[in-house]
Amino acid sequence: MTNPDMPKAWADLIHGLTMLARHQSNDISPFHCEHDELTVMADPAKFTPDELDHLAALGFLPGSDGTFTSFRFGSA
Repeated sequence: MTNPDMPKAWADLIHGLTMLARHQSNDISPFHCEHDELTVMADPAKFTPDELDHLAALGFLPGSDGTFTSFRFGSA
């Protein structure tokens, strides 16, 4: 459960990463950030359609390379 006083972006990031951690594909380097794009090494094929929709609403989109990407939480 997240803190109700936490800014929405922080709460969404924590919630999304908690979901993505269940099906991570690299426990040593789970993230890559480049050109304002955050890549999370988690396998989209292991998520249900409802979970994928929920992750998309949080800003995490399945990539064609078996990862998720987000422009919402990338570098500034």
